Amino acid sequence: MFMGQRHVRGTGRRRLAAMAAGTVAAAAVVTGCAGPGPAPPPGTTAPPAPATTAVPGTALVPGGVTEAQAAQLCTDLEGQLQSWRTYTPTIGKTGLNGLVGTWIAKNNLNALDFLQDRGRIDVITTAACPGIRQEAVTALVIPDLASGLIGF
Repeated sequence: MFMGQRHVRGTGRRRLAAMAAGTVAAAAVVTGCAGPGPAPPPGTTAPPAPATTAVPGTALVPGGVTEAQAAQLCTDLEGQLQSWRTYTPTIGKTGLNGLVGTWIAKNNLNALDFLQDRGRIDVITTAACPGIRQEAVTALVIPDLASGLIGF
């Protein structure tokens, strides 16, 4: 420190917290001011609400991923089924781990979440492609996909 300077601990953190709180408060004021608008005159009906169109593949499936992400996982699994039937279950499980890890990375998902809840892969595949999931489980000789996942 230079002579004459005084360092106050936590000042930066307090300033950052105050700025964040101010931003949240401003957002609340702005969104709170936007009400539903004036009521329609008597004898008329309100205009219809704007139609919302969902982008295909963006709806969430059980497991918290989009339909498109789940479909990609199913396609990836299906592409490996024949090799998993051909090779030993140990080699197949290594392939499963690589496949799931690559799928997580390609989709910018949080690998730690899947590592902490390996059963999430079963939830996703049971919802999106139960037949492919069952074929993978059978080929790998495991009770569920989570059992074959070691870590990414």
